[in-house]
Amino acid sequence: MTDPERDEELVRLYLAGDEHAFSVLVERHQTRVFNVALRVLGDPDDARDAAQDAFLSMLRKLSQFRGDSAFTTWLHRVTVNSCYDILRKRRRQPVLRLIADEDDPAPDIGPPLPDHADAAVDSIDVARALQVIPEEYRVTLVLADVQDLPYEEIARVLDVPVGTVKSRVHRGRIALARAMGLAEPSREPSPGALPSERER
Repeated sequence: MTDPERDEELVRLYLAGDEHAFSVLVERHQTRVFNVALRVLGDPDDARDAAQDAFLSMLRKLSQFRGDSAFTTWLHRVTVNSCYDILRKRRRQPVLRLIADEDDPAPDIGPPLPDHADAAVDSIDVARALQVIPEEYRVTLVLADVQDLPYEEIARVLDVPVGTVKSRVHRGRIALARAMGLAEPSREPSPGALPSERER
């Protein structure tokens, strides 16, 4: 196997009987999948469960991948669905899950941005605020502002029109700003507040 193989070629190799190809796919995408789940769910344990579920779903459904879109688009869809499954389970639980107060220890949201203390604080604030905005906005913002996916790809991941994606991003940013207590609801979070995947 040449390195690196394209994702689509790894899928073909796995379906042809090369089990190592699946391991390469998991290793290549596990950080991306976990980060999406962590931002959507806000809890590292839930994020690990969602990531594990996503890769199990990937294993079961890989034969259904037709290559109509990029493999990463398909994998994002699988990951988002795993997150939605956990969010549905949460809603069925009688115990309320509350965002930590300012006096409580900050949740573990991963390593801070290097050499930017203020941005790291902003990142914690954004992670908390993400958990109080509607799920459809939260998922769309994570894909747009953390994963840096173009609107067209997000539309394919979520199976909605591009116009819906744009609307959710706009409304989500306003909701996020309000949740963070910013004076101007239309203002977007500071540039370092929601680090994209390439910045980490």
